[in-house]
Amino acid sequence: MGSYLFDSKENAMSWLGKPGFTLAAGLLATAAQAQQVNVICSVQADWCNMMATVYTRTTGVRLNLAMKGSGEALAQLIAERDNPKTDLWFGGTGDPHLQAAEQGLTLEYKSPSLAQLYPWAQQQAAQSGYKTVGVYLGPLGFGYNTELLAKKKMAAPRSWADLLKPEYKGEIQVANPASSGTAYTAIATLVQIMGEDKAFDYLKALHKNIGQYTRSGTGPIKAVARGETAVSISFVHDAPQERMHGFPVQTSTPGEGTGAEIGSMSIVRGSRNLAEAKKFYEWALTPGAQAFGAAAKQYQLPSNRNTAIDPNVPDFKKIKLIDYDYKKYGSSAERRRLIARWEKEVGSLPR
Repeated sequence: MGSYLFDSKENAMSWLGKPGFTLAAGLLATAAQAQQVNVICSVQADWCNMMATVYTRTTGVRLNLAMKGSGEALAQLIAERDNPKTDLWFGGTGDPHLQAAEQGLTLEYKSPSLAQLYPWAQQQAAQSGYKTVGVYLGPLGFGYNTELLAKKKMAAPRSWADLLKPEYKGEIQVANPASSGTAYTAIATLVQIMGEDKAFDYLKALHKNIGQYTRSGTGPIKAVARGETAVSISFVHDAPQERMHGFPVQTSTPGEGTGAEIGSMSIVRGSRNLAEAKKFYEWALTPGAQAFGAAAKQYQLPSNRNTAIDPNVPDFKKIKLIDYDYKKYGSSAERRRLIARWEKEVGSLPR
């Protein structure tokens, strides 16, 4: 495996164009042309494609990718329960992975690499009965358009309380929790900080300042970048890519505390290519494989402690993270209950 365990994103990307690499990869592909892994990939498309290209060229095992959000991915696994066509599910918020584990859709697999991972990634595995594992961590926070705020003479938000200020009326976007794991993480975070009833009182007050509930979790930060709204509630690792495209976007995290997503990976129960799925799973936990996130301009914290951390990854020492109860709020029943309450008490209100 040493030939494709790169120690940095630069090394990982540099292999792609080397003639010797291409020749060796071709020989491997010929020898293993029948081998394949069917992967649902729930991270950004560039990240999925980089991994697939390098893994196929270096091992000869073809990765057949289906790119779906985590909610769609879970729905597909449920639909395929009796005749699985998917071998492995990579990425996306951890809650749906935990729900898949709870419903018996994924396979128990205790990786020999667990000891190399951060405690939060190991905890995700243990809480699921080793039916999933953490592959990255991304904190929830606020994105804001610096030019728009300056033009409207508004201060950048630094707390959950700030979002209730009258000057933010119509200036905030967040996703709809019925379709977005990001928005559900926000609700679960507030419930854990404030207590459930006070959190819903807060969400009702916040509703007055929401200009739009988007379908996807990345929609609000993209709207901020393009000047369509001033503030978003979003994962802060989504902002650097927008900045690199020249947009005036900055981020902050709430002083009261915030939650984080644990992007996860799971092997599907009933996988038709189980041996190859396990090999890919192990590869995806290596430092070299995890460098492809930053190479694709996705700046979550990788789960392997030996992975080089890109400077654009949020400094977790400066973020007040709550002790998020992933097991409780990742359960299907709790998710359904909280979303139903939000739809009844918040989403139905006029603005």
